[in-house]
Amino acid sequence: MAGILEVCVDSLASAQAAIAGGADRLELCSALAVGGLTPYAELLQQIRAQSRIKIRCLIRPRAGDFLYTKDEILLMAAQIGNLKRLGADGFVIGCLTADGELDTAAMQPLLKAAEGTGLTLHRCIDVSKDPCKTYLDAMLLGIDTVLTSGAAGNCSLGIETIGKLLRLRDVHNGPEILIGGGVKPAVISAFKTRFPQARAFIMGGNDRPASGLAPWRSRKRIASISGSASRQKVCSTVVSLEYAGSGAFTSMPIFSSSSAP
Repeated sequence: MAGILEVCVDSLASAQAAIAGGADRLELCSALAVGGLTPYAELLQQIRAQSRIKIRCLIRPRAGDFLYTKDEILLMAAQIGNLKRLGADGFVIGCLTADGELDTAAMQPLLKAAEGTGLTLHRCIDVSKDPCKTYLDAMLLGIDTVLTSGAAGNCSLGIETIGKLLRLRDVHNGPEILIGGGVKPAVISAFKTRFPQARAFIMGGNDRPASGLAPWRSRKRIASISGSASRQKVCSTVVSLEYAGSGAFTSMPIFSSSSAP
């Protein structure tokens, strides 16, 4: 199977840079500064007007934990329905119980709303009680991808747990393991050396460009709140994944000719 590079973006500029750099797929969200929330529908429409790239939208109504109320679950299901109508190809979801298990009951309305699209379990797995059990539970729900840093602050620290999840994937022909948290070319090379079967990675698109707003209380420029993936950074990561081991990209999403950066 070919390699996959997904890029997490929260603005049109970062989406443009990720696509120009060769990303296979976007995870679209808002508020990367707080770990990502459900994206604005209008942002999805902006990107869809320019590109056919695969887009999975994060569904997370608030910052904090992944223990949701009934009202929050209904809100997430409604968000999925709206974004699905506007062209989302899939969704990034996850709910936990108070005991740290995957909340399969809470997930049902989300699965129903997202029917017919791709599904990623987000990094709730990294704070679950037993990541391997959470992975198997997600598989039974029909999730096709599991995003994880190996229950650690970054994927390099979580490499042992990621190795266990990769083995579960291969034994059960289970969901893809999407490795995230500190991904860069050197990290991909290290993973491909240790685990040649590692083939899907996600990198953040939250480089913060300097703001053009004139400072009035400081000589320092004010950091921009919106994220922007670096085209060069994405491109170098694509090359790393393509040539580390046997992984290679087979798809290259394209902007319409009128909007290519």
